[in-house]
Amino acid sequence: MTRVLWRNARLATMDAAAPWGWIAHGALVVEGGHLAWVGAHDALPAGLRADAEHDLGGALVTPGLVDAHTHLVYGGDRAAEFERRLQGASYEEIARAGGGIRSTVEATRTAGDDELYDSAAARARALMREGVTTLEIKSGYGLAEAHEARCLGVARRLGRELPLAVRTTSLAAHALPPEYEGRADAYIDSACGWLAGQQRAGLVDAVDAFCDTIGFTPAQTERIFRAATALGLPVKLHAEQLSNQEGAALAARFGALSCDHLEHLSAVGIEAMCAAGTVAVLLPGAYYYLRETKLPPVAALRAAGVPIAIATDHNPGSSPALSLVLMLNMACTLFRLTPEEAWRGVTVHAARALGLADRGVLAAGRRADFVVWDAQHPREIAYRFGHNPCRRVVFGGTLRDPT
Repeated sequence: MTRVLWRNARLATMDAAAPWGWIAHGALVVEGGHLAWVGAHDALPAGLRADAEHDLGGALVTPGLVDAHTHLVYGGDRAAEFERRLQGASYEEIARAGGGIRSTVEATRTAGDDELYDSAAARARALMREGVTTLEIKSGYGLAEAHEARCLGVARRLGRELPLAVRTTSLAAHALPPEYEGRADAYIDSACGWLAGQQRAGLVDAVDAFCDTIGFTPAQTERIFRAATALGLPVKLHAEQLSNQEGAALAARFGALSCDHLEHLSAVGIEAMCAAGTVAVLLPGAYYYLRETKLPPVAALRAAGVPIAIATDHNPGSSPALSLVLMLNMACTLFRLTPEEAWRGVTVHAARALGLADRGVLAAGRRADFVVWDAQHPREIAYRFGHNPCRRVVFGGTLRDPT
């Protein structure tokens, strides 16, 4: 097995033992696809022999970034709706008029598989250029059995053909398709029935739903969750974005990996998430893009010890963002997270939101996914915006070619 030494680095390991998991003069030893040793340079094991060495010249190294909430596979765009919102229409008004998610569903259903792949791959590469090594991709723009399977299949293909780890989430309970107008319960029956086939085909890692005034009710969401857990699939939830439906408390009862958005999260929901170990995934891009004014309860989440992750929520209608680095700054400026909280939110806590314990921290035994930055400290990367300081990316122990 090849052993590679990366030395003379400033390490932000994100280990919880110290702020930032900071090692001012550190080194990494990679064997195969994993980290074999991480620590201070002067504590390197005596007699260590490496097949190759890289002197990083004091550059900053962090874990590979994890984008824990995206909707990367879809057809078309919604630039016209962006203009409508600026003319005064609300996100909910547009959705109820047949726009919003339904317009993307139409474009997605008419797009071919290769067309969906090519557009999603371009988006994935944009995230990869900024150090993303793992991301989640949700379905939810097919809203029919065959089209949901197509979108999940495209997501799986991205993980096979790009140097990128992809987790797939079935989000059939995203919106009501036009052919089920007025028959939401019947649609949920159908969506529940699709999960077994998605699982047999190896297309799905988790199940999500949109529980809100323009999504599905808590009772309908619970039916999806029961179907998922009966198959052994973990759940997560778009919760409390536009209103408080107590969806977070519902999701926590099912041991949800994460609840996402959370602007209207209640104390009851926070307590339930804390007890269940559910991660709060905050999405500053959607908050900014929709010009929301109600902040998620960050102070209460922090006080309760609920882990907070940050993601792009890339989607065509409410967060067409392709920069997780920008989300670091937005999380700090809009949501008042500290830079370290924001960074933990795109590394260790984001990995936890996907149920992944093998990444997000630089430590022996973890995946060798890490980023070399043109910076002295990670707070500099959260401080600036509109630039890309990513210098190198190592994915599974291999230096990833620029994309």
